[in-house]
Amino acid sequence: MMGAIGTFFRKRIVIMVPYAWLTVFFLIPFFIVLRISLSTSEIAMPPYSPVFSMADGWAGWMEKFNLLSFDNFVWLTGDPLYFEAYFSSVKIALISTLLTLLVAYPIAYGMAKAPGTVRPTLLMLVILPFWTSFLIRVYAWIAILKPEGLLNELLMGIGVIHEPLIILNTTYAVYIGIVYSYLPFMVLPLYSALEKMDGTLIEAAEDLGCTPVGAFWKVTFPLSIPGVIAGCMLVFIPAVGEFVIPDLLGGSETLMIGRTLWNEFNANHDWPVASAVAIVLLAILIIPIVFFQHLQAKSAE
Repeated sequence: MMGAIGTFFRKRIVIMVPYAWLTVFFLIPFFIVLRISLSTSEIAMPPYSPVFSMADGWAGWMEKFNLLSFDNFVWLTGDPLYFEAYFSSVKIALISTLLTLLVAYPIAYGMAKAPGTVRPTLLMLVILPFWTSFLIRVYAWIAILKPEGLLNELLMGIGVIHEPLIILNTTYAVYIGIVYSYLPFMVLPLYSALEKMDGTLIEAAEDLGCTPVGAFWKVTFPLSIPGVIAGCMLVFIPAVGEFVIPDLLGGSETLMIGRTLWNEFNANHDWPVASAVAIVLLAILIIPIVFFQHLQAKSAE
């Protein structure tokens, strides 16, 4: 009896751990940001006047609940800057995700088809960039892409171009930075899906008259779709809110919501509007997350 009770509580603890993690590191910060987004800006420290305060007590909370103002969210709808920033962020993230998929799929496919003795080494090479600071790796691309950088010197040295290409401080540099930085997040789920695939299915398709290309599109790619979706989510979601890459590699015309958030928090010191921007960004990102969960549920069925 006592053993059964102990097993019951151990199972409940295992279930509660991820929920406790989400509560501490997601729900509580979310409600803090939501509270700031419903506040009013002030010239003070912190630079906002909170709507709710622990000193007000429950009665004070109920009284102020009727005075809630969504002016900061309304402000976002009246300024085209924020709409352009959201649209540009989603567009850049979508294109970057597609480019990352095109680069990562052949890599993951080659890793899955490699001999078993070589796969651990290839896997380590994919993970190897994580051993270096993300910021240092992005800074390295500045040295590569600048007009007098390594890329232009190489292309001019072999006679491909006669004058330096202007890549740094453009949207193209942002695409290069995102694809490079998030490539492992796409390769690993794809490799996991392709590595578990039954090779006899390809042999059966070819025995039935399928060409190698036809077998790939009819067998291999459909079976790898869960890995494709997982990789795309892992790249798209952080790419939408990316700040470091657009700030270091992008130019003034590269408008992304991460830089807008930074300006609101640090340059304008308008924490309520910045928090409202972050809440809307989270709402935008919930859409692909819910879509991914829906596809996972259908796949499980």
